[in-house]
Amino acid sequence: MQREDLIFVGICDLAGLVRGKAFPARESASRMRRGVGFTHSNIMMSAFGPIYATPFGTEGDLMLVPDESAKVQVPFDDGSSERFFLGDLRTTDGAYWECCPRHFLRRALDALQEAAGLNIRAAFEQEFVYTGVEDRPGATYALDLFRRQRGFGEALMAAIRQAGASPDSFLPEYGPRQFEVTVAPATGIRAADEAVIVREMARAVAFRLGHRAIFAPMLTPQGIGNGTHIHFSLTDASGAQATHDPARPYGLSSVGESFAAGVLHHMPALAAITAPSVASYFRLTPNRWAPTWTNLGEHDRGASLRVCPVFAPESAEDAAAQFNLEYRVCDAAASPYMALGALVFAGTDGIRRGFELPPRPGKNFWEMSEPEREAVGARMLPRSLGEALGLLSATPQAKEWFGDRFLDAYLMFKRSEIAALDGLDDAAICTRYAEVY
Repeated sequence: MQREDLIFVGICDLAGLVRGKAFPARESASRMRRGVGFTHSNIMMSAFGPIYATPFGTEGDLMLVPDESAKVQVPFDDGSSERFFLGDLRTTDGAYWECCPRHFLRRALDALQEAAGLNIRAAFEQEFVYTGVEDRPGATYALDLFRRQRGFGEALMAAIRQAGASPDSFLPEYGPRQFEVTVAPATGIRAADEAVIVREMARAVAFRLGHRAIFAPMLTPQGIGNGTHIHFSLTDASGAQATHDPARPYGLSSVGESFAAGVLHHMPALAAITAPSVASYFRLTPNRWAPTWTNLGEHDRGASLRVCPVFAPESAEDAAAQFNLEYRVCDAAASPYMALGALVFAGTDGIRRGFELPPRPGKNFWEMSEPEREAVGARMLPRSLGEALGLLSATPQAKEWFGDRFLDAYLMFKRSEIAALDGLDDAAICTRYAEVY
């Protein structure tokens, strides 16, 4: 049997899933310019498959164009390979389409550059459940669970490296059969590309071993959630760290403080983009080591925005290079382009408006009453996707970030997802997402 050599090109879409088309490898030269055909309403494909609602109708054509810098080619021992490009949605005249998730991030990065002459360096810390191991008591962070994954982690790290990212760590996590994978930080769009690539490599390796890597936010309503935490810092034109100033509160530079304050200010609305599933809000509840308030914490894994530790710095330069913040209100139902883009837009708004952080509270945040937390500027995060979408819709700056057409489409997309789950109990909702992610 003869086989045609095919290459897939995809976009990590509004559902956080990679969708696209394959083309003959012999046509690569022309496809790098013209890509493959795509329709406007394809961006409205739900997490569960059907297009429940669309503002675009049946008319119009787009191109999904591969990006040479986001090419993946990873061979496996069985003779198969993962061979794909990530790309951009463009109009037929070659311009970036206004509703392209990857271009959403690109515009956010341009706004940050224009406002402050800065870029962002980021890495996504991703949790998932691997079905190829038995759940046993006491396996949390255990060598036993690491041993029983039987080479999945080693194969995953090798695939990540072959795909062009730099693997950092692989570990058994807190939940049943749960693992976490991290990579070294990358700059700009590449950081989001690598987040997508890591997810797909986990799925690819698990598939070839006869199992699944499940990134759904919650597998059961009362279970342990899978988060996708975004570690980030700001860099200047030379690539030097611009977030750290050890002489200032929290170790944040002036511009770093304004960026962080912008993120906190917009965080309740950002949740609609970074925690964008109905099941996401089963995770964002008290006593799950997940964020529930818009608070900045030093070395506090319950905070929504965390100042991360610096480990054994060898110099002031090393301390600055390690210094980063961690955004924790995120999961894998979000497209990394949308999540990082929203984070950058919010922080940039904080820079433009000169936002400042409130003074450090004189009391442990978790020992405060709710009124005391509100008095120091913290607000509760939304308790549902519908509430988060309402906050996003009411945020004037969101119309600038998205543009009216894209914002309306995104709100329609997510509200139709809520409607599609209407009538299901919490357990059934978790099952629907676990089947997809």
